[in-house]
Amino acid sequence: MTVAIGTQANAQNIAKKQKTVMVGGAAMYPTKNIVENAVNSKDHTTLVAAVKAAGLVETLQSEGPFTVLAPTNAAFSKLPEGTVEMLVKPENKAMLTKILTYHVIPGKISAKDLWMWTKKNGGKYTAESVEGEKLTFWTKGNDLYVTDAKNNSAKITIADVNQSNGVIHVIDTVLMP
Repeated sequence: MTVAIGTQANAQNIAKKQKTVMVGGAAMYPTKNIVENAVNSKDHTTLVAAVKAAGLVETLQSEGPFTVLAPTNAAFSKLPEGTVEMLVKPENKAMLTKILTYHVIPGKISAKDLWMWTKKNGGKYTAESVEGEKLTFWTKGNDLYVTDAKNNSAKITIADVNQSNGVIHVIDTVLMP
């Protein structure tokens, strides 16, 4: 029990040193977990509803750490009409869970690390998602991108939104396994 308290206190001390980032008109506090912050972003209401429908709230509130690639509402609106409504139906929970866990990578990976790893690996860095399939990170100019298994690319529009249990990178496209 003492170890858990010590670990939690250490995580809070680290989080206090990290900056608060504004996402969707709300402050994202590094002392709060992924779900506690995401519910306040007006740009992520679709993602939050999907996480709830998939039953992933408890997981994303757990210790982690996780790296979450968080599509905005605008990213979800790029999907074919009716896709989101179809995915959040109870009978499609498995498919929704597969898509959402494809946006999560185990561990806490900063944008700085992604830039460094892409440079070291000839311009690309591949990470395995919680869902099990790979995501490929790459750069163009001053921008960082991620490409999914279907060759769709998303731009990281807000990087390094630190959380008590990981980090969020906001993306402009929904990734598909």
